[in-house]
Amino acid sequence: MTVCSPAKKLITCSLACLLLSGSLFAEDAKQEAADSGQSSPAALTITVAKPQTAQWPVEVTASGWITAWQEAVISAEIGQQKVIAVNADVGEKVKEGDVLVELSRESLENDLAEQQASVDSSEAALEQAKADADRARQLQGSGSVSQQQIVEYLVSERKAKADVESAQAKLASAKLDLKRTRILAVSNGTISSRSAALGDVVAQGAEMFKMIRDNRVEWQAEVPLIQLRDIKIGTPVEIPTPVDPVRGRVRQIAPSASDTNGRVKVYVALDKRDDAFEPKTGVMVTGTFEIGERKAISVPTSAIVQSDGFTYVFVLDSKDRSKVSRVKVTTDRREDDRVELVDDFDENSEVVQSGGAFLADGSTVEVVEQDGSKTTEQSKQGTGE
Repeated sequence: MTVCSPAKKLITCSLACLLLSGSLFAEDAKQEAADSGQSSPAALTITVAKPQTAQWPVEVTASGWITAWQEAVISAEIGQQKVIAVNADVGEKVKEGDVLVELSRESLENDLAEQQASVDSSEAALEQAKADADRARQLQGSGSVSQQQIVEYLVSERKAKADVESAQAKLASAKLDLKRTRILAVSNGTISSRSAALGDVVAQGAEMFKMIRDNRVEWQAEVPLIQLRDIKIGTPVEIPTPVDPVRGRVRQIAPSASDTNGRVKVYVALDKRDDAFEPKTGVMVTGTFEIGERKAISVPTSAIVQSDGFTYVFVLDSKDRSKVSRVKVTTDRREDDRVELVDDFDENSEVVQSGGAFLADGSTVEVVEQDGSKTTEQSKQGTGE
């Protein structure tokens, strides 16, 4: 009879326990593998919807300066006279004929008196020459006056007439100079700049004021040549402002492009507004030309995913609605919170509405309705039907 030592009994028991544990662990692993093969957890709960189709406005966006439609320059027509009154300032609205500047008149009034005296003297000389010429005509042929003297009297009469006309012209010029001491507004408008200063002695042709003619301003937009093809005279325009949008229409298109940036200037006549707000000149603004309307296929901005410099959306797999595919897209116009998809995007695709940044191509998803309930197909799968 063989007797086992206590050490051998202990080793035998330990080996038996290890074999039993390994068998149980292998059984659990097989069960877990089977369970994982039956279902894989969803990566993300999503909502899907088909793209919307609607008519969207076609617009061309451009920038440019607000300027005066026409800027009138008001200058001094006479020189060497002192400014004795300035009656307008920058920003003031004036009417045609308003007196803007008054110049000194004393020296011009003296010139006028002198020219008046010259006219009187010339007219007196003409009367004398005319009387002599009339007597010569009466005596012509009588032999009492030589033919040479008769010619001299007739020539003197003609010269006296010319002297009177010359003196009258100088008198009219002196009156005109005196009238020009009152510098007037050439049209209705708004004073945009002022150079006149009280006490200045002005030179002839010196600029006194600049004014915006008829208070009309325009937008001179600079449009890239490739976008110009759809813009015509009369195309409506809208410029956003902090108050209300300013509207207008294209009145003219420049015949040539700029030498500096290659863009073409488009002149937009802005509508007059009844309220107190008026666009200010010298401001760079951005506006849109309303070209027309075109069909747009759009998705929410939340459906757009940017990655690696490209734009994508995720669409539900039509064969396996628990999977999504990543589709590269090209976007164009924007309207509120929606973005247009171009390049013949399939209108029947079911697009993931948000959360695309957490998805990858082929990700498993759980689709729910907009109210949060599961779709009918996935509900059946969840109940095992």
